[in-house]
Amino acid sequence: MDARRRLVSAWRTVALVAMAITGVVVLTMLVITLGEANRQRDRALTAQSHSYDVMNLARALQGTMAKSEASLGRYVISGDQRLGQSYFDDWRRAGENVAQLRRLIADNAGQQRRLATLQAAFQQRGDELAATALATNYGKNNQALSRYYQVRTSPALEAINAALDGLIADERMLLEQRTSQALTLVRRSTTAAKILSIFGILLLLGMIALGWVMMRILSERAVAQAEAVFERERADELASAVATATDELRVQEARLRQVQKMEAVGQLTGGIAHDFNNMLAVVIGGLELARRGIAAGSRDVLRHVESASEGATRAAALTRRLLAFARETAINPECIDAASLFAGLSDLLDRTLGDGVTVVIDDRSDGWCARVDRVQLENTLVNLAVNARDAMDGRGTLTITATAQTLDRPSAHGCGAGDYLALAVADTGHGMSAEVLERAFEPFFTTKPVGKGTGLGLSQIFAFAKQVAGDVTIASEPGRGTIVTLLLPREVEQGAMPSASTQETTPDEPSDAALDILVVEDDPRVLAATVGALEELGHRVTACDDPTLTAQKLAQMPAPDLILSDVLMPGLTGPEMIAAFDARHRRIPVLFVTGFAGDAMTVDLGNRPVLRKPFTLAALERAVAAAARQERAHAIAAE
Repeated sequence: MDARRRLVSAWRTVALVAMAITGVVVLTMLVITLGEANRQRDRALTAQSHSYDVMNLARALQGTMAKSEASLGRYVISGDQRLGQSYFDDWRRAGENVAQLRRLIADNAGQQRRLATLQAAFQQRGDELAATALATNYGKNNQALSRYYQVRTSPALEAINAALDGLIADERMLLEQRTSQALTLVRRSTTAAKILSIFGILLLLGMIALGWVMMRILSERAVAQAEAVFERERADELASAVATATDELRVQEARLRQVQKMEAVGQLTGGIAHDFNNMLAVVIGGLELARRGIAAGSRDVLRHVESASEGATRAAALTRRLLAFARETAINPECIDAASLFAGLSDLLDRTLGDGVTVVIDDRSDGWCARVDRVQLENTLVNLAVNARDAMDGRGTLTITATAQTLDRPSAHGCGAGDYLALAVADTGHGMSAEVLERAFEPFFTTKPVGKGTGLGLSQIFAFAKQVAGDVTIASEPGRGTIVTLLLPREVEQGAMPSASTQETTPDEPSDAALDILVVEDDPRVLAATVGALEELGHRVTACDDPTLTAQKLAQMPAPDLILSDVLMPGLTGPEMIAAFDARHRRIPVLFVTGFAGDAMTVDLGNRPVLRKPFTLAALERAVAAAARQERAHAIAAE
């Protein structure tokens, strides 16, 4: 009996061990099978997600490129710089999409070949559109519009679309293959699981234990998912808080910039007011002393009047420099040498750059001149000086050097061989890297923070240099500062030509001839002063305070020799008034007089001479004689 029990117990033990072993084996196989099925499913889902990412990114690239080209088209038509900036930002995002696409398909050799074709076509397409943007930025709208319509159907665009369509088609085919393989593996795993489940039914305890284990695993997974959701929501809240804080910082930054701007304006205004008060003190004091001298019969009256006149002349010169700096486009090109340029620019640079920047002027130009517009040239140098100050963080040494250079061969930018007046602006700032230096002249490209620059400064300087048939170059290394060199074609003064005095004293052009002059000025005080000055010079003057009545005044004059007109007047501007003349009066010489031409930049002055307010009696005499002489020269040339 005992032996039988021992035998039954042994068989139970064996059975239990066998069941346990069988259960463990079944459970192990079932777990392995389910685990493999999960891994295959995860791989399939990952592959599907990868394929969808590639296809979505390709479509996004097409949409971004289309949006960029649409912005460029609107920019070409309207010339709005904000549309040009939108085109540049969208095209840069398209480039980022291409880089992201390259990372996604790095493991697919076939897709890499298509991407290589796409990158080459994208680069070519970018060059085509950049050329159109540059033409628009330089004001060549007709050329830009023609170029824009030409590149709408370029081979590069067709190659981009073909490459993207090929990428999407390949990825879709790959997605179908991966999905089919995943379904096959899932079916195999399901069949094996069913077979094992049949054996598992015989091992109920093992299945219960397995179920308990699975429930525990699922519970842990649910807890993990809940924790992941919680962490994701927390991350979103943190991101929202960061965005809110960033917006507040941007608002505060904008306020700070406004405060700094107003502080700078206040400092400049205070300095200008100080200078004007000094000059007005000289004028008022001189006139007061002259008045007392006249009453007392003193001999120093002339000295006091000359002192007041000198103060008024200095005030006029300061006003002229301020107006010239505020204006973006100039009117008249003139022959300028470095010495006179630096003399008129020194005070403005000192006030603009501040006390932290030491300005060094070095004139080694040997008196060479260039024929350019003084306003554009001064603005160019001031803009370069401000850029240098920013590069030096407001402290350092700025050196402006003028030299005489001769090019034996054309420059890299197409500047022809010959003599040039070179103006170099050097700073001790942090310099530029090779990548930044290569893109320095691109429109809308800037390394300054958002809101600190438009990216148009250097491109406008480049356009100015090309406008005068010159060149501009940049030499810079990180940590060693920057040197910007402006090459201006040398203007050789015609020493052999007869002088102005000689021409004025020839029998054909007498300098003391009285002229019949019509003066058109809306300000009655300026009109009376101008009429009095012309009569003092011996001319016969007819006054007109309304530009709409000019034709009637001319009809009453027997033979008008000159029209002296203000530029900006109510109703009609000076150029509009001249343009409305009939054939009888269109050949009458015109001399424009203006105190501020900023609003007249959109008006074509027709290459007529301009006299700046305020003017002296001698300047008025020279301007009248030059205007009349110029018209006679045109008449002789026409005959």
